[in-house]
Amino acid sequence: MDNRSILITGCSSGIGRACALGLKARGWRVFATARGKEDIADLQGHGLEALYLDYAEPDSVRACVERVAERTEGRLFALFNNGAYGQLGAVEDLSRAVLEAQFQANVFGWHDLTVRALPLMRANGGGRVVQNSSVLGVVAMKWRGAYNASKFAIEGLSDTLRLELRGSGIHVSTIEPGPIWSRFVEHALRHFEQNIDIEHSPYRDVYQHHLKRLRGETKPNPFKLPPEAVLKKLVHALEHPRPKPKYYVTFPTHLMALLRRVLPWRVLDAVLDKASDAN
Repeated sequence: MDNRSILITGCSSGIGRACALGLKARGWRVFATARGKEDIADLQGHGLEALYLDYAEPDSVRACVERVAERTEGRLFALFNNGAYGQLGAVEDLSRAVLEAQFQANVFGWHDLTVRALPLMRANGGGRVVQNSSVLGVVAMKWRGAYNASKFAIEGLSDTLRLELRGSGIHVSTIEPGPIWSRFVEHALRHFEQNIDIEHSPYRDVYQHHLKRLRGETKPNPFKLPPEAVLKKLVHALEHPRPKPKYYVTFPTHLMALLRRVLPWRVLDAVLDKASDAN
């Protein structure tokens, strides 16, 4: 692997930051993106080639790929689509604008960046596209409809792209982390409070429980792992000569993938119904 270059999104914290720093330590040339000026400066301070990118801004996606192309003579080995947020709220409470915003950030921006990066991988003679999906791209849970839908869309696009790129030297892998220690919950709480009319919803009482969970007032999830757990899977997807199509990270993801295969839908629905409201 001569050209160990990778573009990673959502590197201000959590999974993106851990993966950017971890790959740099392994000798990779890392282009790390963030939205905040302070975050970009911090990433640069750690020796990363930090760039601005906001999936919801098509011009920033285009500009980011152009800058990477300029710095690499038009070649790139890998892309790790990671930046995203989770919009909570019952499907009944989602406005069209809120659902569109979720897809703009979690699906359309990812697709735009991917198709712009692929020519750089073709020029490189091969490459890797790794998508950071979710356990909620494997099964759906209540109160997470927008996020479920965005991750199911990513799974479908990624599976199709993997088939279409067979024989090209470009491999597509999807990582389904499950619960990871990061700022994801913090961001989810902000979007939940901003975009859902909690007080006037028929699900108001349910929402009060989830607000306590999001604010850290309930027992923490015992299955959460540090973001370095995702780094381990990413390294395999990037460096192994035969990367896997799917990588499960945490116990809940392994479990849900198994249950989806073996349980009848009615039984699976009962399991997911209970799991959706667990702490």
